[in-house]
Amino acid sequence: MTDVLDEDPGFDARELRLVKAIADAGSITGAAAELGYSQPAVSQQLKRLEQRLGVALVERVGRSVRLTDAGRILARHAPAVTTALDAVAGELAELRGLRSARVRLMAFPSASPTVVPRLLAELAVRHPGISLTYVEAEPPEAVEAVREDRTDIALTFSYPGDRDDPHGSSARGLDVRSIGVDEMLAVLPEGHPGARGGSVDVAALADDAWIAGCPRCRGHLLELCGRAGFAPRIAFETDNFVAVEGLVAQGIGVATLPRMAVESFPQLPGLAIVPLPAGEQRTIHTVTARGADRVPAVRATLAALTRLIAAPSADPGPTASAN
Repeated sequence: MTDVLDEDPGFDARELRLVKAIADAGSITGAAAELGYSQPAVSQQLKRLEQRLGVALVERVGRSVRLTDAGRILARHAPAVTTALDAVAGELAELRGLRSARVRLMAFPSASPTVVPRLLAELAVRHPGISLTYVEAEPPEAVEAVREDRTDIALTFSYPGDRDDPHGSSARGLDVRSIGVDEMLAVLPEGHPGARGGSVDVAALADDAWIAGCPRCRGHLLELCGRAGFAPRIAFETDNFVAVEGLVAQGIGVATLPRMAVESFPQLPGLAIVPLPAGEQRTIHTVTARGADRVPAVRATLAALTRLIAAPSADPGPTASAN
């Protein structure tokens, strides 16, 4: 058996992605489906890689496989290495005048009808060679997807004082950029006393019942009301912002929603949307692997996202979640 330390292993990105796919899927068949290859092709490529390295990368456990220590080492380093190789390929493509690339994006639900369509339209005009794929995901899942090389860019948000902020320890080793803010609004029944002014203080809503949103949004509501000196009396919880507005319109309670969520669907009758005091907002972030912005297509997409968040649109569009 050849000592792997005596030779240059000469990895390529395809082999590293293959090992990572086996780790994620737990089987050769699953890895083949994820990569778009046939199962025999993946098995043959894996066998050639093991022969060249002189170590086994997988071991069978019943009907599935798992990585050996050597395989886990490759899988752990695969995202960083493939990102660097993508950066090299992208920079060379720019020098050759090529503009064909794929960027994978994950973003929170209220970005789906607001930010994402405008991003697609801007890229079509400025960078028609960039193909964008999109998956909707909450921030914690999107950050994890960046770490596991299942997406190139995560568009995420955080609230002030968020104890479960996914941009803390779980994002260690990744690039996190704050690119803008999304104002928080009070959603009140039409005729509510708090709707009479240009804004409403949260303390003025202490006696109202509340409609709470997703778990992280509920945590922000508790923190927001706690700073105002009271614990909210939560009557209902739903992550469907249309349902939130419907409940408020019927006088069931009051709520807070991000402006991005409010503007993504025509306002229901019977509502008053009132700003909260200045500074009550959530921060919008992009999360990528370290060095991913060296990939031209990723860099262009990040720049477009930054422009769009800095200049939000008020155009409504259908959605079903307030996150």
